[in-house]
Amino acid sequence: MTVLRSAPLVAITLALVLAACGGEGTARGDDDPQLTVLAAASLTDVFTELGEAFEADQQVEVTFSLGSSTDLAQQAADGAPGDVLATADTTSMAIADDAGVTGDVVDFAGNVLVIVTRPGNPQGIESLDDLEGVTWVRCADEVPCGRVAVELLDAAGVTADPVSLEDDVRATLDKVTSGEVDAGLVYATDAVAAGDEVTTVEVPEAADVPTTYAVTSLEQSVDAELAQAWIDLLVSDDGRQALEEAGFTVPEESQ
Repeated sequence: MTVLRSAPLVAITLALVLAACGGEGTARGDDDPQLTVLAAASLTDVFTELGEAFEADQQVEVTFSLGSSTDLAQQAADGAPGDVLATADTTSMAIADDAGVTGDVVDFAGNVLVIVTRPGNPQGIESLDDLEGVTWVRCADEVPCGRVAVELLDAAGVTADPVSLEDDVRATLDKVTSGEVDAGLVYATDAVAAGDEVTTVEVPEAADVPTTYAVTSLEQSVDAELAQAWIDLLVSDDGRQALEEAGFTVPEESQ
């Protein structure tokens, strides 16, 4: 399995031996089948978990390009190689849809924002209002987690300014786990993934501004059946269970 962090983030490649195939994955264009998934950074952990099961079941190599949904959707719209696009909101998916490169679009998960702080919450942050007077970060306005954050903060009447705007939700989380800032606004699933590295403060108002994750196969896919198999996995019992354990919600219509 290969995991890539898309530009403008630093690329990180993790090459894992495929036990089911008895050897290393091959590059696209070789005889062994591959699946390339462009996915929102907040899907990193659950997609990596599902990817391992998919590789063993389908006898393929899965490559993930992870980053900002907006950037990935624009890359897909421009014809970048890929089989599947999974975004953290429907606004980003519309970029690829409007370009005519998507198949059927399926809503497969939901998420809400929470506040994460340094372990133990030393600043005593209990609500959005408490972001005033502390150092905190959120996603940039043009990416899904930033758009949701702006809507949430505006609705709550919070005017505290973040010290920086990050490329995606994982970059936002990293600012907190590294101790660079006191707090950050991230998805609930990213707080789950961070575990003891953060303290989570739930935001009741966030329930009014949830985000919906969408997935589709891409017109440029080299294996439409394999792309559909990935989408089928996401909405299967196993896929829904993995998503829920990671902290996502699952739409009623997919159950």
